[in-house]
Amino acid sequence: MTSLQPVTSESRLREAFGCFPSGVTAVCALIDGVPHGMAASSFTSVSLAPPLVSLCIQRTSATWPRLRDRRLGLSVLAEGQDDACRRLSARQGDRFHGVSWQAGADGSVFITGSSAWLECSLAEEVPAGDHLIALLRIHGLHTAETPPLVFHGSRFRRLAA
Repeated sequence: MTSLQPVTSESRLREAFGCFPSGVTAVCALIDGVPHGMAASSFTSVSLAPPLVSLCIQRTSATWPRLRDRRLGLSVLAEGQDDACRRLSARQGDRFHGVSWQAGADGSVFITGSSAWLECSLAEEVPAGDHLIALLRIHGLHTAETPPLVFHGSRFRRLAA
């Protein structure tokens, strides 16, 4: 058996986490008529009854405190939406510049062309180390037959046909 190494740095831990492929989501809402949002790759289905999903959000996020008490649009980004993900991950500038979006009736914001849309609200928030686990209750949804954007090994990838 290969010997395990102790966790000695965040970069080694990030490398290990990067061995697991994930989808990429955008979590967005209107604030005073302007879209605000962020990208999150730590999205997980949690429960069918009640309908719940989770996101892990860095405690240092400046965006999450503005979004948490609103009706949220969660978009499962699709193949080819790499640029939208990069923009929504940016720390500065207009995250929605060049990103096509649509507003929902309750102020949620969805990225056009995504694989799925989930309209959500915060059900519970759980502290977890340097992150918060946000449990989101799903109120409505839309799915498309579009392959998802996949993030693996610090790169965007596509599913094989």
